[in-house]
Amino acid sequence: MPNAVDQLFAVRDAIHKAEAEAGRPEGAVTLVAVSKTFGEEAIRPVLESGQRVFGENRVQEAQAKWPALRGEFPDIELHLIGPLQSNKAEQAVALFDVIETVDREKIADALVKEMQKQNRFPKLYVQVNTGSEPQKAGIDPKEAVAFVKHCREVRGLQIEGLMCIPPADENPGPHFALLEKIARQAGVDKLSMGMSGDYELAIGFGATSVRVGSAIFGTR
Repeated sequence: MPNAVDQLFAVRDAIHKAEAEAGRPEGAVTLVAVSKTFGEEAIRPVLESGQRVFGENRVQEAQAKWPALRGEFPDIELHLIGPLQSNKAEQAVALFDVIETVDREKIADALVKEMQKQNRFPKLYVQVNTGSEPQKAGIDPKEAVAFVKHCREVRGLQIEGLMCIPPADENPGPHFALLEKIARQAGVDKLSMGMSGDYELAIGFGATSVRVGSAIFGTR
C-alpha cells in the first residue's frame, strides 16, 4: 500500500506544476482528498500532514468517521461528492460544508428546507452529466444554466459552482471545456473537475478544485 503522506505531497507538487503551466497562480486550485472507503487510521496521517479538505461519497459512511475527527481538527472542510438522496438531506446539511451534487428540483427543495431549519448553509454546486450518461447522476448539460437560475431565483439557493465526472472511456478534455463554458453562461465561479487520472488536465481547463482519491490513498 502506498504511503499516503508521500503521495499527498506528490499530488500537491503536481498541482503546483499544472497551475504554473496553465499560467495560474499557485494556490488557485483546492485539493479535495477523497477518503471514501478509508477509515480513520488511513485519514489521520494525511490530516496530520496539513490536508484539511476531504471528499466523501456517502452520507452514512461520512457520519461514521468525521464527527470524531472534527473534534480534533475543527478546521476540516468536508465535501459531499456522491449522489444525494432527498431523505439524507438533513444529515448532509448537518455534516457537510460543501455539497457538490445538486442535480434536480427534489434535492434543491430538500436542501432549502433543511438549511432553513438548521440555520446551516453549506456551499452548493450543481452536478452536470456532461456525457449525458443514463446511469450517472447530474443534470443534462442543456438544462444546467436554467437549473442554476431556477435554484437561485425560485429556491433562493446560492449556487457557487459546477461539478462533473466525465465518462470513463472518453477523453475528459472536451467535458472539462463544456463544464467551463456552462459555468460562464450560468455565472458561477467554481469548477470541481478532475480526479486521480486527469486532475492535471482539468487544471489546464480552469478547475478550481480537483477530487483526488486513489493517487493519495491507493485503491482499497
